[in-house]
Amino acid sequence: MRVLVTGSTGQLGSEIKELAPDYKNLEFVFTDLSKLDICDEEALNTFILDNHINSVINCAAYTAVDQAEENPKKAHLLNAEAVLYLVNAIKKVNGKLVHISTDYVFDGNHLLPYKESDPVSPVNIYGKTKRAGELVILNSDIDAIVIRTSWLYSAYSSNFVKSILSLGNEKEFLKVVFDQQGTPTYAKDLAKICLDILSDENSKNISKKGSIYHYSNEGVTTWYDFAASILKISNIDCKLIPIETKDYPTKARRPQYSVLDKSKIKSDFKITIPHWKDSLAYCIKKINQNL
Repeated sequence: MRVLVTGSTGQLGSEIKELAPDYKNLEFVFTDLSKLDICDEEALNTFILDNHINSVINCAAYTAVDQAEENPKKAHLLNAEAVLYLVNAIKKVNGKLVHISTDYVFDGNHLLPYKESDPVSPVNIYGKTKRAGELVILNSDIDAIVIRTSWLYSAYSSNFVKSILSLGNEKEFLKVVFDQQGTPTYAKDLAKICLDILSDENSKNISKKGSIYHYSNEGVTTWYDFAASILKISNIDCKLIPIETKDYPTKARRPQYSVLDKSKIKSDFKITIPHWKDSLAYCIKKINQNL
């Protein structure tokens, strides 16, 4: 199987690249915007045909949540229209697609972890454009899986963990919201799931056209407690001040609760999922080793 990984210099793409040598039955072609613009339909079709691609892990996305409020057309182009181009290109080669989506397709008014079948109601442009991308896949007839994830972080690129590590070393105190609940996801853990799904027997499950799965690490936390764990693991002496969402205004609304129920992916693919605190400790160790 020859796999195209789009957005390969981002958090998830970088982790996939690192794990790729462990998957001997898969051949990889890694691209970023400088090599392939998936918003260019003609270029995308040509690339997939010329490189004999028959599977895609789509890590490319417009993920700047607040900037999306000011650039809805750009967000929609990459998060929805480009997904349609991918679907059409993959259909021509009878290929498979693993597409990454987000917990932000939900409004956050739930009291229990969200199941894949729960109604969606995104509260910001980012969530709306990602939902539009989901619908493109669900309304297609290609072999595809959508994986919704949440609070992604990694040793690569910019993210909440690296920001807290940096700011914690610079400042005496930090204000962090405590009234938004969710689950952090270590991109390396998600990368492994994406690759496991495409490899060996698991790839047969992708014949379930347009299936949606939820994946994050195990456990539940708040941004405040997430930050506290980052500082504790790193032995950084910085005072945290808990604040409410209303005291930290942003251009885009965030869901107050976006915990994902992962029963389906655990059952279908027979996987175990690490707890977020264990994966966080592993990631921070890796970040420190790279300094």
